[in-house]
Parts: sequence; structure tokens; C-alpha cells
Amino acid sequence: MTERIQIPSLAPEGYRKVINLDGYVGGAVEEPLGDLVKLRASQVNGCTYCVDMHSVDLQGRGVPLRKVFAVSAWRESPWFTERERIALELTEAVTLIHEDSVSDELYARALAEFGETGLANLLLAIATINIWNRIAIPTRMQPSSL
Repeated sequence: MTERIQIPSLAPEGYRKVINLDGYVGGAVEEPLGDLVKLRASQVNGCTYCVDMHSVDLQGRGVPLRKVFAVSAWRESPWFTERERIALELTEAVTLIHEDSVSDELYARALAEFGETGLANLLLAIATINIWNRIAIPTRMQPSSL
């Protein structure tokens, strides 16, 4: 597939704003949790570019490959903490958003785990990766060669 358009050159101010938001959430959500969230949303959305990027980022942060591979099956995997599980569940609910997708029960668990500020930053992180997925997929951004 060939990339369709270059948003950074066609809409540089808007693209920079997304980069700035990404930079903010990158500093506000601890790692590797931030990359786990980015990877899971990208898997759900089918974004090859972002799945590649965040898998590589997790590997570079020393996350065992078996855990990286297990992100798509996090519910069945023994390798995720309760904090990571709540974040991944929230990521799926927000990414697949529809009426009542983020139940009161899930919201309460996330709020108890992350606190108000932490939850606000986590929601911004989930929204940001969904923005990136929605840029990369229709423009057909491709990861670098193996």
C-alpha cells in the first residue's frame, strides 16, 4: 500500500497540536502503562503503523516480548497487574465507545485506581492514540521495513 497524503506537510499546525497533546500524555501517564494502552487501542482499531511502533517501544522499555504479545489477550494472561488490567479495560471501552460502554462500575474502579487527575490523563492518553489511529489508518501510514 502507498501512503495517501502527508498530513504533516498539508496541515502542519494541526499535526503539531496532536504531537503536543501526545507529548503531554506521554509525560502524564507512567510507562510502560502508556505504551500498553497505545498498543491495545491500536490493536482494536487495526492500525498496523501504531501496533508496530508501540510494540517496539515496549520492547525497548524492557517489557518481555511474551507480555507484549499477550496484550491482545490481556484478560486471560497472568502477566498484567490490576492497574494495567483496569487501564486496558478502559482503553477498550473508550476505543469501542457507544452508549454505556464505560459502565459506572468500570469508571468507579478506574477512578479508585488512578484518582481524578490520573484518570483524566489516562482518558486523554486513550483519546490521543485513537486520534493517531484515525490519522494513520485512512492515510495508510506504514511501519518501516523489517
